[in-house]
Amino acid sequence: MTEGSRQRAVGRKQKALGIRQSALGLSRLCRRTVRKGFAFPVLVILKFRKAAPCDLFGGGASGDISSHLPESHRLSALCGGTAAASASAVLSACVCILLFAFCLLPTARAQFSQTQGNSPLYSSRPYEARAPSGLPKALADVGIDQKLNEQLPLDAVFKNEHGESVKLGDYFGKKPVLLSLVYYECPMLCNQVLNGMVTNFRVLAFQPGQEFEVVTVSFDTRETPALAAAKKKTYIDYLPAAKREGAAKGWHFLTGNAANIKRLTEAVGFRYRFDSETNQFAHGSGIFVATPQGKLARYFYGIEYAPRDVRLGLIEAAENKIGSPVDQLLLYCFHYDPATGKYGAVVMNMVQLGGILTLMAIGAMFFVMRRRVRARGLRERVV
Repeated sequence: MTEGSRQRAVGRKQKALGIRQSALGLSRLCRRTVRKGFAFPVLVILKFRKAAPCDLFGGGASGDISSHLPESHRLSALCGGTAAASASAVLSACVCILLFAFCLLPTARAQFSQTQGNSPLYSSRPYEARAPSGLPKALADVGIDQKLNEQLPLDAVFKNEHGESVKLGDYFGKKPVLLSLVYYECPMLCNQVLNGMVTNFRVLAFQPGQEFEVVTVSFDTRETPALAAAKKKTYIDYLPAAKREGAAKGWHFLTGNAANIKRLTEAVGFRYRFDSETNQFAHGSGIFVATPQGKLARYFYGIEYAPRDVRLGLIEAAENKIGSPVDQLLLYCFHYDPATGKYGAVVMNMVQLGGILTLMAIGAMFFVMRRRVRARGLRERVV
């Protein structure tokens, strides 16, 4: 064997040794990074330095053989190689995730430490009398107390818009129920509640009568089924033509006597008061989501109801039996806040989900890199 042949053979051995050492260093780096969950950036940097042959990173794992490697196999960008870009991308992704999580920690801490208030009108817990709130006398005992998981009186008897006697439980059993308490001759607030409901139904992907039932009950004992029928026709006609047929069967307007109305309003936590001076009722505004078994699941306050909040509330009340995979992902990232009656972002869940997606992307990138290196090696051997 000539001297030139021996030198070429030695060069090939050194080249193979350099590739093995570089791949082993990067493999250890990735395994250690995944195992530690990006929690030890100092160890990650030290591992990276050991695997790097370039003086720029202070490494020396293969400095004596880097000159024998092809340009595409050199880890160091300073040495003219192109394989280091992916390794630096991994380190950059780790640093970005750590900074992102650190910046969101104050927000997460504030969210978890938030206390539930005790508003005179809307409370996430049973109302407790405190110092004077400054409200008018007519609103002294008015409000809505959340009674989550409270059983509704399904045996309570009412009359529907056709004048037929029905039990509240007739509308439960298979689907979640959206419940509202109003009175049909209300000059202002009750109409705003119903307007907010029908506006929500117009854009909501779910349809009344299909994915859920709607029950509207008057708490005014003086009102009749005729008033209920007229109110139902007004709001059914306001819906798009494609939703009217389902809503006509799935949106029920009821009236009742004092005993059954009292049972229902007390179960919901709906406190109202009749003002004889104005001949009107003072009351709060909101709608309530109940499970198919008749237990209260969600409260939404006010007169405008976000379609996302109502949709997520119905999905949870139906025990996740309706909705799409996207809805399940939203439920992971958004949780119901009883203090506000809305769905808020869960920061830590979002961080965890982002970390999982980043790990998957890094793993896919490393897999693709490894296959490319193997393919290049096979082509060079063939040549």
